[in-house]
Amino acid sequence: MTETTSEARPTETWDSQRERLAEALARQGYREAICELQPMADTGLAHHHVWLVRDGDDWVARLPKQSQLGLEAGANLDYQATCFERAGPSGHTPSLQGVLPPSTTLPRGGLLVDAVKGRPARLPDDLPAIAEALAALHGLALPPAEARAPLLAPADPWAAMRAEVTTQAEFLDQAGLSAEVVTTVREELASLPNQLDHGEAARPRLISFDAHPGNFLIDAEGRAILVDLEKCRYGLPGFDLAHASLYTSTTWDPSSHAVLGISELADFHHRWMTRTGIGELDTLIACRRAMWLWSLTWCAKWRASHDRTRDTRARGEDWSAELSDDALIAHVRDRVDHYLSPAAIDHVRREFDALAITLSNALEQDA
Repeated sequence: MTETTSEARPTETWDSQRERLAEALARQGYREAICELQPMADTGLAHHHVWLVRDGDDWVARLPKQSQLGLEAGANLDYQATCFERAGPSGHTPSLQGVLPPSTTLPRGGLLVDAVKGRPARLPDDLPAIAEALAALHGLALPPAEARAPLLAPADPWAAMRAEVTTQAEFLDQAGLSAEVVTTVREELASLPNQLDHGEAARPRLISFDAHPGNFLIDAEGRAILVDLEKCRYGLPGFDLAHASLYTSTTWDPSSHAVLGISELADFHHRWMTRTGIGELDTLIACRRAMWLWSLTWCAKWRASHDRTRDTRARGEDWSAELSDDALIAHVRDRVDHYLSPAAIDHVRREFDALAITLSNALEQDA
């Protein structure tokens, strides 16, 4: 959600998309206050974004390409709107301003959110700001169980994560991977504990579940703003810490690309732990390993799925390559292939023990 623009969409002209969006805005009574519609660069697999120049503060239209949770268009939009509403009190996300319901004009509908005038995160310099943002999100009050819908809220977030990774791992045999890689991933999955120790780190909280550094912008005051919120759930905060700092996350987005050292990873976790008062290191490391396996099995799923025909019915999850710019697809393919390589897998595996030792020493010094 930067101010970068591009001239066209991969499957239709910008003029055509602008006309459809303008019609949908007018239907909901938003068009009159909007001075200009500016296309933004196609940088994500889940949404197109359009910058809306207004008489007052600018907005961004988030137009879904698909639902990463496999939801129908209306349910997907409701889910995403709830993500913004629930995360808003953290002070580190854009505010929701309106909803464009699914229609013949916009089959998947869209959300209108505050535009964030900021720059991409720079690592490792902005890791403290990202830790502060996540601490604020994870510190939000947990609603009663009956009030958490429509967001995912499994009774046992750890068991749900293990089940999700196991389901995605079914794509390993369809992804054209070496036997070495498939065996290694399955061995890592089998090594995950069946359950976690009880403690604050194992208590569900509102999490992003998509907190990689490319989803943050840094505003003029130095605050980290998490701009993509379509996958929020009530889960374990360690998943967000992992997604913000794993090699598979920090080298995903070209604008925030960085290979972090162990001391930088430890400082990031230590800041978050200090802000939240949560210090169960074993649980956080287990969550880190699980999030890495989620990312690897997602990569296998994408390799097995992205060449299929586009879902023109606007239903659920759809990784078809037609939905995104060729350059974006090429970038994703490059990252996916790299993360599923033996060298990248070995790099991440070596980090786990080193990070645990460094953080343990830091916590001992605190005590």
